[in-house]
Amino acid sequence: MTVRELMEELFRWCADGAPHDYSSSCDTLKCGSPETEVRKAAVTMFATPEVIRAAAQWGAQLLIVHEPTFYDHFDRRLENDPVTAAKERLLKETGLAVWRYHDHPHLKDKDMIGEGEVKYLGLKGVWSKGKCCAVNRFLLEEAVTPRSLALRFRDVLHAGHVRICGAADLPCTRLSLCFGTPGGVFEELCSDEVDVVLTGEACEWKLGEYARDAAQLGFRKALLILGHIPSERDGMRLLADLMQERFKQLETRYFECGEAYVHP
Repeated sequence: MTVRELMEELFRWCADGAPHDYSSSCDTLKCGSPETEVRKAAVTMFATPEVIRAAAQWGAQLLIVHEPTFYDHFDRRLENDPVTAAKERLLKETGLAVWRYHDHPHLKDKDMIGEGEVKYLGLKGVWSKGKCCAVNRFLLEEAVTPRSLALRFRDVLHAGHVRICGAADLPCTRLSLCFGTPGGVFEELCSDEVDVVLTGEACEWKLGEYARDAAQLGFRKALLILGHIPSERDGMRLLADLMQERFKQLETRYFECGEAYVHP
């Protein structure tokens, strides 16, 4: 199977039987040849230098990532930048092809990235489509407090920097899954159909203060800021597991990139 053939197959996974316009998608090959034969496919969240080296040492021909490799949504290279140049040299030395798989999984009726987070977190409930792209809603079978939900992210998915704004200890069932940094997070937080918004990154003076004010005024409202990587990486872990089941002719392995932040 070539890189191109694998890309086309994974594109089809996300079509849901309906036509989509992907002409402006960022889901393109960032380096390497689409005609490369793939025997080992590595999957990760970010193509950090450590992940690139580990995937190459394992013998991968392709590295599938969710987020940009070169600090720009469309991976436009920074000119005269030593970090960009060093990373390009590393990729050239390894011979890895790098493909970003971002827009397609988010556009599924059940967002594939959110599906992975919910699955490995062990939540039970009912899915529904949110009002914005890359946003789903999830009605829990059993009520939980935002604090206990945050602790589950910490203990089960090893999220190291979870923050809670708002009513941390009121039992809730209506979640809005705004993993990563999608549009419409503030609208979801304001909705009277949502108790808790889970997101990767947030504008503190806007979302954080809204959630705090709402709680102090007696509303059942909370915001969980998980960090971008912990809010989405288990969606890529799910992709690796699905590929391992589907493509028996390939070896597929998930590589953990770790979080961007460290504790002081």
